[in-house]
Amino acid sequence: MGVGKTTVGELLAGRLGTAFRDTDADIVAAQGREIADIFVDEGEPYFRDLERQAVRTAVEEHDGVLALGGGAVLDGTTRALLSAHAVVYLSMDVEEAVKRTGLNQARPLLAVNPRKQWRELMDARRHLYAEVARAVVATDGRTPEEVAQAVLDALELKEA
Repeated sequence: MGVGKTTVGELLAGRLGTAFRDTDADIVAAQGREIADIFVDEGEPYFRDLERQAVRTAVEEHDGVLALGGGAVLDGTTRALLSAHAVVYLSMDVEEAVKRTGLNQARPLLAVNPRKQWRELMDARRHLYAEVARAVVATDGRTPEEVAQAVLDALELKEA
């Protein structure tokens, strides 16, 4: 959350001369409401079902740079689907997360005691991110442009 998936993804797509797609944006467009509202109105399991389908559809339809929501890797079928693709885990520590997002209540999974919840989420997910990632790129203290370049370098990709 707040690591810069969309910003970096758009930069990467531009540098590679390809399209960018974000599965969170796909869900919001299809549902006509924000993700936080889906969590409140329908609950996390309902959202995770939407997310699983959105990722599957995007992987099947999209050949460019794809950004996934932070919880997408919780699903085993999604992780298996991602295994055939060049996945990059953009990492950051909690202090950077505070700077970038303020860990505010617009993040449904961080509504109470955000620092503690962020740490618990990352403890539960970090190994899953690493499992699917071909590369890990730290974003702490870097501009989006620097992160995009680090991703290109890590995957040994050349700009278009």
